[in-house]
Amino acid sequence: MSSARFLRSVTLAGVLFAVAGCKPQSDGQTSADVPNGEQLYTVHCANCHGPSLEGEPDWRQRKANGRLPAPPHDASGHTWHHPIDMLFRMTRDGIVPPLAPDGYQSDMPAFAGTLADNEIRAVLSYIESRWPAEIRQMRAQRFNPPAP
Repeated sequence: MSSARFLRSVTLAGVLFAVAGCKPQSDGQTSADVPNGEQLYTVHCANCHGPSLEGEPDWRQRKANGRLPAPPHDASGHTWHHPIDMLFRMTRDGIVPPLAPDGYQSDMPAFAGTLADNEIRAVLSYIESRWPAEIRQMRAQRFNPPAP
């Protein structure tokens, strides 16, 4: 193999590895968002949803104030059941209509004034990256069906 051809092959391989390192997730985010999302999650979300995405204890049982505890974002919770657009709006705007019934009370704050849209998407990419492959595959089939 000539040195020029070898150099082109190495360059192409490098480009392919770089692209693979930023592959789209099932929600259109890229794996490059994950480290930033993890940092943002740690700062803004882990206090309620847990450092390992485990949620608050007894998250299905209402607190004394009638509100539900923060749910887990790992595979044991229901976060992965929702489309990414809904998760984005819940995070940005809070749990308000039309995402919840009128009068619904939640301790989940709206992060619109705290995080930029791309930061919210990075947090969601991080959360999604922690789900098992089977769940990510089910989400891809449910929310991104192949074109007819």
